[in-house]
Amino acid sequence: MRILLVYPKYPDTFWSFKHALKFVSKEAANPPLGIITIASLLPKEWKKRLVDLNVEPLRSKDIRWADYVFISAMSIQRNSVHQIVDQCKAYHKTIVGGGPLFTSDYSAFPKIDHFVLNEAEITLPVFLYHLEKESLKRVYRTESYARIENSPMPDYSLIKLSKYNSLSIQYSRGCPFDCEFCNITSMLGHKVRVKSTTQIINELDNIYNLGWRKSIFFVDDNFIGNKRKLKDDLLPAIIRWMQSKNYPFKFTTEASIDLSDDDALMDMMVKAGFDTVFIGIETIQEESLQECNKIQNRSRNLIQSVHKIQNVGIEVTGGFIVGFDNDTSTVFKKQIDFIRKSGIITAMVGLLNAPKTTRLYERLKNEGRLLFESSGNNTDYTLNFIPKMNRNDLVRGYKNIIQKIYSGKNYYQRVLLFIKRFKPSVVNKTSLSALHIKAFIKSIFLLGIVDRFRKYYWELIFWCLLNQPKSLKKAIAYSIYGYHFRKIFKEII
Repeated sequence: MRILLVYPKYPDTFWSFKHALKFVSKEAANPPLGIITIASLLPKEWKKRLVDLNVEPLRSKDIRWADYVFISAMSIQRNSVHQIVDQCKAYHKTIVGGGPLFTSDYSAFPKIDHFVLNEAEITLPVFLYHLEKESLKRVYRTESYARIENSPMPDYSLIKLSKYNSLSIQYSRGCPFDCEFCNITSMLGHKVRVKSTTQIINELDNIYNLGWRKSIFFVDDNFIGNKRKLKDDLLPAIIRWMQSKNYPFKFTTEASIDLSDDDALMDMMVKAGFDTVFIGIETIQEESLQECNKIQNRSRNLIQSVHKIQNVGIEVTGGFIVGFDNDTSTVFKKQIDFIRKSGIITAMVGLLNAPKTTRLYERLKNEGRLLFESSGNNTDYTLNFIPKMNRNDLVRGYKNIIQKIYSGKNYYQRVLLFIKRFKPSVVNKTSLSALHIKAFIKSIFLLGIVDRFRKYYWELIFWCLLNQPKSLKKAIAYSIYGYHFRKIFKEII
């Protein structure tokens, strides 16, 4: 059996880092972890090929080669999925769809022959059994949750390592919280299920043996969802492993703001090599936090929480939302002030949208306020519902936030203020590599000569050279990120 695994193309978005990746000659930020894990669940004797449209085109000869085409997709990849399906159907291929996009909305894809939904550790074996018996159904789904201790090691042999800027690992699934706008718990549940420490160490060994010596992203939606397991088992093992290998990786992940409440946990994460964490701040308006049930963010000084994490040597990137029913006209300035004071450089500010399967979607549907399905991209200036605030005022206020935080002068000033106060951990103090030097040289031309904000670029670079040379690498990276963000939001800025 010959299986063609296809991963759809992402649109050019905030998190694609498409314009930044050009500086380091990479095609995509991360490989498709889900589909290369699926590959490991397929019979070993089957032949498999992977085409990630984010790094290479889907060619006719690959489609002709395949007996089956497997597509795994996120909601934001919907348009690319339709193109893939049409391309494969032109060759009369049987298509199997899986992943979050299809799990939440498979009925929107009538041309796809079969759907393996929810968690493949449960549903794929049933599909494979029926395939062997030649009695396939169209939809395979389950209400149960997988034991991810049984999840196999991803098959990295299928990807072209040199095309990616970072590799990925998954430790846990599920989240203990229940934010109204989030579809994580509807898909993966509230109980946080984790892999064994042995699994994670084996995955690190595998990546190390591939020759990888750069960043690894723990893709968990909330890495600290099971703090006891982390502190008692996983993090001590990663610390020992990293020490034995002379710290070959830097780790990034996502976590909830209550990370700041646990000094021991933060200390262990730093010792394990974590240097960046994404946190959903969403809003500082208490009424809006209550509205969306973001209980972990309520009744706390969010600035102090962010600074506490930064002060241990972990950079905070953040997600922000405007458009809650309780948002008022003051929310826009509050968001701008918070981002500036908190020192969050990478701040993804988006308009609230209601993804299918969320409690927000059901509430707005019952209130007659839904307009259309969410695109999965909350930075494309669309809302898929009727907001309480005047729609034009909301979009205008949102665009003002973007203009204020990502216009060249304001962005570079925020970067410089952050670099002056941020002290990275000793574990992650690394020198400039050949890749960093290459990016620096490209940045000199694009940002130091061509870009209209070049004055602020050189002010940042010279300040670091004269006062804090060890921060030069971060200054280069942030300058390049800023270039990407300005490209994404170019009509606003």
